[in-house]
Amino acid sequence: MPKINGNEIRPGNVLEHNGGLWAAVKVDHVKPGKGGAFAQVEMRNLRNGSKLNERFRSADKVERVRLEQKDQQFLYESDGMLVFMDTETYEQIELPADLLGDRRPFLQDGMTIVVEFHESEALNASLPQKVTCKIVETEPVVKGQTAANSFKPAILDNGVKVMVPPFVGQDEDIVVNTETMEYAERA
Repeated sequence: MPKINGNEIRPGNVLEHNGGLWAAVKVDHVKPGKGGAFAQVEMRNLRNGSKLNERFRSADKVERVRLEQKDQQFLYESDGMLVFMDTETYEQIELPADLLGDRRPFLQDGMTIVVEFHESEALNASLPQKVTCKIVETEPVVKGQTAANSFKPAILDNGVKVMVPPFVGQDEDIVVNTETMEYAERA
């Protein structure tokens, strides 16, 4: 595995540190007046989700890990475990539902997501950036209400509340950004 210098760490990098796999969440480069510069790195453990703040000098070497990304199709959920199938080998794997966090409601039957593996151990799952949902409940469309940036609350078919523009009505399909959990466009 490639080793990188402490000042080459970027957010999103996966590092092997203290015997665990960590994802760099936030990286601040600090140059104090006295002493050498260092990178203040906030990391999240990929196995148990714990957080750690660590300082790396530019001379420090860190092990950077490359994760293998595979497309997996969502089949069903049972006992808090999500069951996925590899679209090439048809092997089935189970992942804990809390791996997706608050984005879990956007996972739909048959949806293909990207799962990251490290030596056949599934560590992370990411949904497609945009998902189409139906509005179940919202205020009626009001003609002439075109004030700048006035949004109204809406409840989607998966139970998630999002803010939508005033021209979007009930039973319409909209596209939701799964990263920001906000309205993107009409479907």
